Amino acid sequence: MSDRTLRWVLRATLAAPFLVALIVLAGHHWSPVLDLAMTEFRVRDVGGAHTPLIGLPGRIGHFPDQGSHPGPLSFYLLTPTYRLLGSTAYGLLAGTAVVNVAATWTALWAAARQGGRRLAVGVAAMLAVALAWFGASILTQPWNPYLPLASFAVVLLAGWAVLDGDHRMLVAQVAAGTLCAQTHVPYLSLAVALIALSFGVIGWRWWRGRAVPRQERTSVLVAVGVAAVLWLPVFVDQWRHDPGNITMLRRHFLDPPEAPQGLAVGVKTVLRHFDVVHLATAMIGKPSYVLDALGDLEGGSWVVGLLVVLVWMGAASVAWRLADRRPFRLHLIAGVATVVAVVSTARIFGKVWYYLTLWSWLIGLVAVAATLWTAVVVAEQRWRRLPVTAVAGAVLAVASLAFVVDAARVDPPEDHLGSVLTELVGPTADALAAGQGAATGSDGVYVVRWADAYYFGSQGYGLISELERRGFDARATPTFRVPVTPQRTIDPALATAEVVLATGVNVAKWRAVEGAVEVAFVEPRSERELVEFEALRAQVVDGLHAEGLDDLVDLVDTNLFGLSIDPALPADLEPAVARMLILGEESAVFIAPPGSFDAAG
Repeated sequence: MSDRTLRWVLRATLAAPFLVALIVLAGHHWSPVLDLAMTEFRVRDVGGAHTPLIGLPGRIGHFPDQGSHPGPLSFYLLTPTYRLLGSTAYGLLAGTAVVNVAATWTALWAAARQGGRRLAVGVAAMLAVALAWFGASILTQPWNPYLPLASFAVVLLAGWAVLDGDHRMLVAQVAAGTLCAQTHVPYLSLAVALIALSFGVIGWRWWRGRAVPRQERTSVLVAVGVAAVLWLPVFVDQWRHDPGNITMLRRHFLDPPEAPQGLAVGVKTVLRHFDVVHLATAMIGKPSYVLDALGDLEGGSWVVGLLVVLVWMGAASVAWRLADRRPFRLHLIAGVATVVAVVSTARIFGKVWYYLTLWSWLIGLVAVAATLWTAVVVAEQRWRRLPVTAVAGAVLAVASLAFVVDAARVDPPEDHLGSVLTELVGPTADALAAGQGAATGSDGVYVVRWADAYYFGSQGYGLISELERRGFDARATPTFRVPVTPQRTIDPALATAEVVLATGVNVAKWRAVEGAVEVAFVEPRSERELVEFEALRAQVVDGLHAEGLDDLVDLVDTNLFGLSIDPALPADLEPAVARMLILGEESAVFIAPPGSFDAAG
């Protein structure tokens, strides 16, 4: 097999699971909710008067004027596939897959340029393990903590290539690092540090050689130019607004609202992601339902991770003495990334959610890959050539097969919420078009409001997006100007009618509101699930009373998601609350005259 053919075989192997996932997802009707609906708002706006200049809103500052993640590059990259597929929600999923496949191929390209066939197959195997570990649901989901994962592999491997003398990979590293840093702020310090290392190494080579080679200078200038172009929207926003988003980010992280977690938490959290034993065993027994698997992504045992790190450090010291400098340079990249990861994680304030440190898995896998590479080089120096390509190929095949199996059973993101929204949207759109209640048809301006006892309005954002998709002018109140974008807000008094999404106990309340017309209703639970829900509810209520947490009891019926994230919720009740969130609650949509929502309280 020629090198060219091998490269295409490796690319096809890494891309095949994504294709399987997209075929499966094409058979579902998906309605994005919450952050994914917010993402679609911004992708929809690309190229128009309201082209986004910053990223998705985050827990930055204070609602309703919170800041956002640094930049809009992810929206721009999703747009071509999204538009090509008719500006459908499915287009977002396909766009995410395209971005991740492109990143995976770029990472593979960086490896092939440095080490030929053996290294290309080895890196492909490492990438396949990472992709299978994260899974199809995460890697086809345009949620901002997930979308940069494959691109971060480019930052690591392209950075290693630059250290090894391949100055052209600096451009790829800058582009991928920009995507990571702009899309989700936890990547920012990592991307900046690794790119700064690359620039620093090239500068040191120039100083040591007392010369600036023309081709290297060109690569550096192109990389700087790419960075300038990609970061221009962010600085335009900073210039146009007071305060700009850069200012809001700076204020928030220099003066955080809570004390940081500290170095001990940072070290243990990162070490848990070096537990490759947990990765291997959890991958083999991976649940079919993605929400049941998210806990595994938090990491394994920090003690096992520490043992892995100690072995890695020993391997790095051995690699330092090897004539082949490539393994040591890969160790160096992993080492710098690990140090920055620990410091960055130590600075997290509030709960360390699993999605804040997903990049640690890639750092751990690179460290393990560097360790194995070092061991192979030493063994081959002392004994004989090992069947590295065959072993790596076997790992690639097994991991890719696992990814394909996972892709074959993938569901759309947050489908337990989106499927209910899908059932509500059709009747609601029909009722608006028919002029039911206070509606006046497709020429009206409708303010969407929510009385959500269940999931803090997640489906409300989706309802705005789905009505907009169907040609209605649907907006939120000015309070939600950051999540839905300012142009999608309106003073309720100026709206034609209110479209109210009610869930749980609020459904009965809205049925009693004068002038409100119920136009859609969904009970997502079967008879058996209703019985299960009530049993879980009783368990949670009794458990809260037993713990003296009477002030949290009302949240069971009025703000179930709020209860699930309350730090006072006893650990033994968390599974019951999580299951209640999956089961869902009755949901209805009402069309009411302007002012009804505020009057109803």
